[in-house]
Amino acid sequence: MTWTYWTVYSVRVKVRDRRATRRLLFTSKMTFNKDTNNREAGDVNSRVKQEANGGLWDSITKAAFIMGSGILLLAAFGNSLTWHLQRFWGASGDFWQDLWTRLYLRYEGHPASLFYLGTMLAPLVAFWATNGLLLLVDVTGWPSFITRYRVQADKNSPVDQGKLWHAIRHVVFNQLMVSGPMVVGIYYLTSWRGDPLNAQLPTFHRGLMELAVCSLVEELMFYYSHRLFHHPTLYKHFHKQHHEWTAPIGLVSIYAHPLEHVLSNMLPAVSGPVLLGSHLSTTSLWYCLAFISTSISHCGYHLPFLPSPEFHDYHHLKFNQNFGVLGVLDRLHGTDSKFRQTKQYERHALLTSFTPLTESIPDAPKKLQ
Repeated sequence: MTWTYWTVYSVRVKVRDRRATRRLLFTSKMTFNKDTNNREAGDVNSRVKQEANGGLWDSITKAAFIMGSGILLLAAFGNSLTWHLQRFWGASGDFWQDLWTRLYLRYEGHPASLFYLGTMLAPLVAFWATNGLLLLVDVTGWPSFITRYRVQADKNSPVDQGKLWHAIRHVVFNQLMVSGPMVVGIYYLTSWRGDPLNAQLPTFHRGLMELAVCSLVEELMFYYSHRLFHHPTLYKHFHKQHHEWTAPIGLVSIYAHPLEHVLSNMLPAVSGPVLLGSHLSTTSLWYCLAFISTSISHCGYHLPFLPSPEFHDYHHLKFNQNFGVLGVLDRLHGTDSKFRQTKQYERHALLTSFTPLTESIPDAPKKLQ
């Protein structure tokens, strides 16, 4: 009887000890995991803060590097390559100067007409020539090999006819009824600032410098005005019209509310030439390049040997990323952070082969539900 009692007692003690040991181990493990999680959370928060602070500084240094490199490159060109290009500029009996002189004399006594020819007619021809070719593909799907380069492969194949004609009407209205009167004011402002119709063409160095300045002015003004129009109060009344096209085509680059067209499309482009008092030849070239550039940014096709449209196409797809033109201010303000984590960012480069980037850099396979 005594032996049985001590045996039962011993078993109970051992069980109780084992339970206590397990509780102790479990408590220790939980405490260890809690401490580890706290340390890890602290480390993550620390890394996030460091990345946030470092990200801003990294953006500033990169922006400074890009702009500084541009200035140094421009200076280097001024002492080397542009000297040879300037010789071409003045080659063949000063071909370009002779061409300008003949045009200048033909419109002698009618300077405003010559100005409108360079700032209205030439950019319109550049815009519609570019978009005429793009519309041929958008509407007919011909030539078919170009459709392989579509950024959003499942969109605008073919483009919706009713939506297209609605956009065309608004684009023509903006060009004739909004841009037209603005150009009249620009003529007087530019004439007051300088001599846009000087009989002597600017040097190649001067023209190149002015194009670079115009690009920077446009980046500054377009980024902040565009981002302002994304404020909820302004967006629903004005900018929403432009974003009806989540998969844009070239034509919709100036499909916008008239107020937005003035403040966010026209002003950033025209301010540079007005501030610099640019010659008509430089202004006309800049307007044509701006029209072609924005058409390519909206075209929806990442074509070989042309600038990448991935940056702005992603803006139309996601709305809250990539507000600028060059991307410098987006990098500075972190408004391209999500874009830089995507396949579109990997494809955002000059395509130097005939293999579409959607094939060489395919999307990640979708996860099965």
